[in-house]
Amino acid sequence: MAMVYQKGTVYLLGAREKKWYGKFRVYMRDRDGREAERTRKVVLGLKSELRKWEAEKKLQEVILKENGNGNADRLVISDDTVTFGWFVAERYLPMRRGRWRPPTREKTEFEISKYLVAKFSEVPLRRITAFEMQMVLNNLAERYSESIVKHAYVNLRSIMRVAHKLKFVSENPGEDLRMPETKTVHRPTMSTEQVAKLIDAIEDPHDLCLMGIALFCATRTSETFGLQWKSYAGDRLVVHGTAYAGRLYEGKVKTDASGEAIPIPEDVRPLIEAWRSICKDTSPEALMFPTFGRGSRTGEQVPRNAKNFLRWRIHPIAQRLGIPRKLVTFQVMRRTLGTDLQQHGSMKDAQRILRHASIRTTANIYMQPIPTSVVAAINSRTRAIFRSRSGENSLKVPHTTVPNGSKLKDEVAASA
Repeated sequence: MAMVYQKGTVYLLGAREKKWYGKFRVYMRDRDGREAERTRKVVLGLKSELRKWEAEKKLQEVILKENGNGNADRLVISDDTVTFGWFVAERYLPMRRGRWRPPTREKTEFEISKYLVAKFSEVPLRRITAFEMQMVLNNLAERYSESIVKHAYVNLRSIMRVAHKLKFVSENPGEDLRMPETKTVHRPTMSTEQVAKLIDAIEDPHDLCLMGIALFCATRTSETFGLQWKSYAGDRLVVHGTAYAGRLYEGKVKTDASGEAIPIPEDVRPLIEAWRSICKDTSPEALMFPTFGRGSRTGEQVPRNAKNFLRWRIHPIAQRLGIPRKLVTFQVMRRTLGTDLQQHGSMKDAQRILRHASIRTTANIYMQPIPTSVVAAINSRTRAIFRSRSGENSLKVPHTTVPNGSKLKDEVAASA
């Protein structure tokens, strides 16, 4: 067990120029947690500049920095066998994985491996300084976007904070890191004409419904493909779960704000009704946009893969219309809506529709009505796009009869 206190030894060495040296014991542990006592020597200064008592005082400061301040729990730090790569793989990631959603976990582990572990893999954890970490961030800032650099910055600080809490390092060098300046990020949006042309060219009721929700309801990608029929409440959508890589995660939402009711524009509701009237399974637990499972899930209804859906069903349409594929993504659709809403409502309305700023719980949100101003803003933006289509006032709705026998186009015309 590490000693609570030690004085160390101060002595002189040197023929022409004498210097004060200090010798003391340090207590370390290896990857298996076994403690080992080692002797460390340090140069304290020139004899001509320091008296012996000053050298002894300086040695005590070094001992306190290396071995702690008398608290035995802080005396043992890692040795050189504990590398950055080992700590990340064997301590940090196992502790953090349980807190991340599947898409977050996959992306975060990839970024940590590519941008951080690749740089410090075999470097002893205790020897990594704030300077070295800052240089890695600065170099990333010269090549990559703000998003990648910021993730590296946050991940690096988090790793070193955990290492300090677990006593693998005596100090946390990550506290001194600063986010470097990065390249200007271009965040594209679709024009009103492009949105109108795209929605007008989609004929399949399933695709038209899905894209109508994505373009006009500001749902996130995982929310859109995780929608169940119980999520549809006539004038609003309620997110009960999310989908990622073809799997549904019920009850998993990004934030508390994600559970807020999502207003459905009046002109989009007939699209949902059209798809529901011909969908084979509209039971509450059924997916709104299912596909057939493969492999071990053959015969099951599973969520669609977002990239595959766009690649095979929407991008060919966009290409025919001359709309760049880079604009036809769910992230760009959500960003476009947020940008357009500034012209049709207040900033607070836009924040409410995008569900960015709220700490209310899901249960409370479900019971609260959507403010009239929010509904007016999203309806105004939707109609502005519809009216840009050669003077038409409503969406093209498939010739499908809803359960009550009325034609959907009549309903759209009446709502307009």
